[in-house]
Amino acid sequence: MTDCVQVYTATASREAAVVLGKTATEARLAAGVQVVGPVVSLFWHLGEFGEGEEWQVIFKTTTARYPDLEAHLLEHHPWQNPEITAVPFVSGSAAYLDWIARTVAK
Repeated sequence: MTDCVQVYTATASREAAVVLGKTATEARLAAGVQVVGPVVSLFWHLGEFGEGEEWQVIFKTTTARYPDLEAHLLEHHPWQNPEITAVPFVSGSAAYLDWIARTVAK
């Protein structure tokens, strides 16, 4: 297990996804971000089944920086209750993991 995580969220538009990714990366809350989409999303919301297109945003950061990234996403996300999840890196190349850690270090 490493100290690095991928953090996921999604937005309704490419533009909103890029803004979240750019602001988090500029603030060094993430070493890098990928915007993927559109993706088909199937979900329950307010008791109703829904389907739509979303843009997935994937942030690379450390567990130490996760709370700051989460706070940033909650403050700047266009949705009231967005998905924000973190998945740990089980392993990775030492140089890549070091780059993430150095880039987001306070």
